[in-house]
Amino acid sequence: MENILSFLRKLKTNNNRAWFEEHKEEYNEAKNDFEKIGNALILKISTFDDDIGKVNIKDCIFRIYRDLRFTPDKTPYKTHFGASIAYPNGRKSPRARYYLHIDPNDNSFFSVGVWSPKSPILNALRRSIFENYNEFKEIIDEPDFDAVFGNSFYEKGKLKRIPIGFPANFENPDILKLKHYLVTAKLTDKEILSSNFLDFVTQLAKIAYPFVQFLNYTIDEEKQLLAY
Repeated sequence: MENILSFLRKLKTNNNRAWFEEHKEEYNEAKNDFEKIGNALILKISTFDDDIGKVNIKDCIFRIYRDLRFTPDKTPYKTHFGASIAYPNGRKSPRARYYLHIDPNDNSFFSVGVWSPKSPILNALRRSIFENYNEFKEIIDEPDFDAVFGNSFYEKGKLKRIPIGFPANFENPDILKLKHYLVTAKLTDKEILSSNFLDFVTQLAKIAYPFVQFLNYTIDEEKQLLAY
């Protein structure tokens, strides 16, 4: 893992095509190592989430090249590695995912859940949480989940008011205002470089598995809306 962090640190200060081409071999080595880590994580997660055993890591890893069409920042490369492990279709899956993000200087993290779902799925998730709130609350209030992921729901784009169709006096209106159902655990460089890193992340995934099951049950009920 050290060579991955080392390459990304260098890229942060040399984010240009000339440098990248000169260090393409170093990039390929770091990318291959990240792919091996992703494969190992797939195997470990599949011991409790059977669907993940069907995933191909190449479908999960994001390209390092940035989309420059709609941004004033024209630096050509991402300065992190990311893998979105989900079945089916890896990073393109509409179902809940386990996302590993490696970014030097203690900027890494591990996220679990659904990011930016399409409107029919988002509406279905909100409805499911509302109608099964006791079950959902039990999942997110479970002590291990709360210790690792508590208060980490991704709030970008959060609505100011509770969505139409839900009562204003619902006991947790903020949870229905979310546009993503994604929780995150931050990772330090020390944790990433530790010998038990994969076991550590696998344990995070296992803690979040009931959350994944809840989300995927609803999404699978809406599968006629999905491009499987």
